Amino acid sequence: MVITSMSQAQTTIDSLNVKKLNEVTVTGRKSDLERLPKLKGTFLFSGKKTEVINLGGLNANITEKTPRQLFAKVPGVFVYDMDGSGNQINISTRGLDPHRGWEFNIRQNGIITNSDMYGYPASHYSLPMEAVERIELVRGTGALQYGAQFGGLLHYVTKQPDSTRVLGLESVNAAGLFGLLSTYNAISGTKGKFSYYAYYSKRVSNGYRDNSRTDYDAQGFLLRYQPGKALSLTAELGRSNYIYQIPGPLTDSMFQANPRQSTRSRNYFNPDIYVPSITVDYTLSERTKIKWVTSAVLGTRNSVQFDKPANVADVIDLATLAYASRQVDIDHFNSYTSELRVSHNYQIGSVSSTLVSGFQIMRNNLHRQQLGKGTTGSDFDLTLTQPEWGRDMHFKTRNVAFFAENRFQLSPAFSLSPGIRVERGQSDLGGKITYYQNEELPTVIKHHFPLLGINADYQLGTSQNFYAGFSQAYRPVIFKDIIPATTYERIDKDLEDAKGYNAEIGFRGEKSGLKWDVSWFQLRYNNRLGSLNETDEAGNFYLYRTNIGNSLTNGAELFVEYTHPFSSYSQLTFFTSTAYMHARYLDAQVRQGNENISVRNNHVESTPSWISRNGVTYNFKLFSISGLYSYTAKSYADALNTRKPSANGAVGLVPAYGIFDLNASYRVSRQVKLRVNINNLLDKQYFTKRPTFYPGPGIWPSNGRSVNASIAISI
Repeated sequence: MVITSMSQAQTTIDSLNVKKLNEVTVTGRKSDLERLPKLKGTFLFSGKKTEVINLGGLNANITEKTPRQLFAKVPGVFVYDMDGSGNQINISTRGLDPHRGWEFNIRQNGIITNSDMYGYPASHYSLPMEAVERIELVRGTGALQYGAQFGGLLHYVTKQPDSTRVLGLESVNAAGLFGLLSTYNAISGTKGKFSYYAYYSKRVSNGYRDNSRTDYDAQGFLLRYQPGKALSLTAELGRSNYIYQIPGPLTDSMFQANPRQSTRSRNYFNPDIYVPSITVDYTLSERTKIKWVTSAVLGTRNSVQFDKPANVADVIDLATLAYASRQVDIDHFNSYTSELRVSHNYQIGSVSSTLVSGFQIMRNNLHRQQLGKGTTGSDFDLTLTQPEWGRDMHFKTRNVAFFAENRFQLSPAFSLSPGIRVERGQSDLGGKITYYQNEELPTVIKHHFPLLGINADYQLGTSQNFYAGFSQAYRPVIFKDIIPATTYERIDKDLEDAKGYNAEIGFRGEKSGLKWDVSWFQLRYNNRLGSLNETDEAGNFYLYRTNIGNSLTNGAELFVEYTHPFSSYSQLTFFTSTAYMHARYLDAQVRQGNENISVRNNHVESTPSWISRNGVTYNFKLFSISGLYSYTAKSYADALNTRKPSANGAVGLVPAYGIFDLNASYRVSRQVKLRVNINNLLDKQYFTKRPTFYPGPGIWPSNGRSVNASIAISI
């Protein structure tokens, strides 16, 4: 009967006159900033401050991944321009240290990419932004679920396989000033129960400064097998590798004379990182989901440098007619993680609840070889002229963590989510330092913590809510904290991990074209590390590296965006993303000359009081243009709040700066999109930080005006 009816209907349709309709293009724009849902898979976000940056419609310099543009709508993101190459994203929030994002738990598709969470937590893995679909940021009150980091979670979610075809292609090609050439090429598709995504990225640039060339390449491969709706198996491999010629730091007088000059022509940095992983997703029932991720970070961080202050010239020795030997340093990363997560929905009487819990096991071995005597040449060369390393150490860590967080839906509008994380681990130091007695080093560092937290969420209708949270956090003593730089340093054998908490309360929502998120936060950071002047029983002077005191940061974060529609295809959007931070030392002291000086009430270094980014975007059909103004207030380079610059530029005031950017895009068709980026439109000469360690003490100028254009093709 059904077959007969279908046959008759088909005959009737075939007998009708066929009229060809004109092609209609339907346009729509996805918001470039959203919030994470209260529950997503095996992750709980209820009551937490979150941001989701959608890169697809974002007018930003994707090719060189300019952080002030990528994170423009996230209040309080401090950007550290360590180099102008676009190789790494160095950011922080709430007064934390921005060095390679090492105050965050950094992940790609749920996979940890921090090089060694306990030995060297920086992320040397450099993912091309063309491969990223969105960036998720969860502030520090989400630390219990991921790790104990003060900064919270920084999560890069890559593009996924094309489910509509066997083979899809994407190519993004860019060119710009200072010799910039970039290409990104990807294939993806689905065949039966298998799907895949693979990419290759290559970028070269001469850099804004002299002797600052970059040669970067990256590859990624994802293969997924889904035998049924309940089970999914995913294997991934990411790799990034680049050689960056380091132009060296400047003194203040050098910066004023010519910020593009270099003080080094023979210094190089080269991280070569692999991130393999296997992920199992299993839906046990409508109420229960399981996620198991096993991954590793493998590779090396290599550098060869003439490692001296900015005011020491690297010149040929007239006696030897050769340059001085360079210093070779190599870190070997062997970091393994296995994390099992479970989410379960259940009912207690009339109260609906969600439990998210799991285990995390880490086993890391950081092999650090430093102070090797390198060649006197000028090329990238890790060859040693003498076989012995000044430092040849292993830092081995084993750590087990259990975490649980439960959301109690106490009413249709109000939920409460208490949580706990228990860490139990140990780091063991072994090896040799040629200039130091091994028995003077702390050989065992224990990480034993119960960490508590709680979040609350109160919903006002469907689009507005109050949120609040408190979470304890800690930062482990890492490798560089316990290695003496000279024979005059001694290390406290009872060094303690830094610990403290994040607290926040906020109100967010949207109504009639207006979006907002306003919040207050407090971040307590205890047991900060530093050096004190001491004398031994014989009256000999030495530097004592120990916990020097505590700091407290109070602040407010404001995001407001308003979109005014002129018609169904034209609109104008304004936004401000502004943060105020009052970061002060409470009860700490640091070394000054031969004295120990109290720094109570001093500013925490590299923490500007104000960071404000303000922008406007005009959309007309398939064309979009954006202007952005980024302002960062002054900051200090050291805890003493030194204002007058030192001779080598390592300490002193970091002046305030404001940067204008202009970005535009035009979608030619469904397959083709054009972008043009003008970065630092007014050619402001500025710097963001005066580092005291790598890449060298002194001023590191940020990029002046640059222009690039790209074309993206998808078929």
